[in-house]
Amino acid sequence: MATNLTRREILKIAGISFLGFSFRDFPPGGDPASKRPPSFNMGRTIYSLRYYEKPSYSSKELGYYVTDTIVNILEERVGDPEPVHNPIWVRTEDGWLHSSYVQPVHNNSNEPVNNIPAGGMLVEVTVPYSQAYRVKEGSWKRSYRFYCGSTYWVYSAFRGINESVWYQIYDDRSNDFHVAEAKHFRPIQENEVTKISPYVENKRIDIFLDKQRLVAYENEVPVFTARIATGYFEGDTPQGEFRVERKQPTRHMASRAEGSEFDLPGVPWVCYISWTGVSLHGTYWHNNYGTPQSHGCINLSPKAAKWIYRWTDPFVPLDDDYVETDQGTRVIVY
Repeated sequence: MATNLTRREILKIAGISFLGFSFRDFPPGGDPASKRPPSFNMGRTIYSLRYYEKPSYSSKELGYYVTDTIVNILEERVGDPEPVHNPIWVRTEDGWLHSSYVQPVHNNSNEPVNNIPAGGMLVEVTVPYSQAYRVKEGSWKRSYRFYCGSTYWVYSAFRGINESVWYQIYDDRSNDFHVAEAKHFRPIQENEVTKISPYVENKRIDIFLDKQRLVAYENEVPVFTARIATGYFEGDTPQGEFRVERKQPTRHMASRAEGSEFDLPGVPWVCYISWTGVSLHGTYWHNNYGTPQSHGCINLSPKAAKWIYRWTDPFVPLDDDYVETDQGTRVIVY
């Protein structure tokens, strides 16, 4: 159900649940409850991270986790008042971690699909990460780790090492294929990409760079909000009025530009608003929403990005990997 709020009111609200979709956001100064159950039960350390005796960088350092350590999250707590956009710390069995670079993850296995549709099958990673390989002349070489929440197109399945079922996964940047264990991937179902509010014509998204927040409107009524992470440097995320002009359920994004290199396969739920490549999309390489963080795109959690992908025009059927239009949903960046 949509709630009738003004723009000013919606930006003051820290935690909002619209259309059955809930965000655990926190206003500057932190959550009134300093201690509570965690909003996610398992995390992946995106970088090598230090953990502490208390939820504060000034407390005793107890050790560190290397990149891609999988940790159980036992508790959340508001810690240091800085950074104000995210004062949340999480406790593991070993100590306290700041949440900015701890990705919420699942560890769910799936029944492999042996008969892949002729047009391919869209899948999502449901484990902390799945090690992918390239197979050349019978030799298996590690390629990428495919991380939880990322999405891919599968084109075939086969029996491989240890008689496990493996998927052949298309790389839309290199036009090559990787293979990874099928049980790590969940097929996306048609009802997951059906359009939200299909009969509403007057839709708009406002992006507030100063507040690092997205607000979606139906007939001028706000129906959805999320914290975002936009371009780190001034001008990286252009201001003005745009439209969602292209959409893809998955994209391998990469750049070799000196000083801004990145290589990110399986970026989920991509809505482009500019021919230069600026888009709204899901993010698995940080959990640091509410502050500028990107190379220019509008970073969202995978769950929030999927909502935007479903809600905006143009609509993308499940069996399609690319749709473009000049009549997409309006996006205004302030």
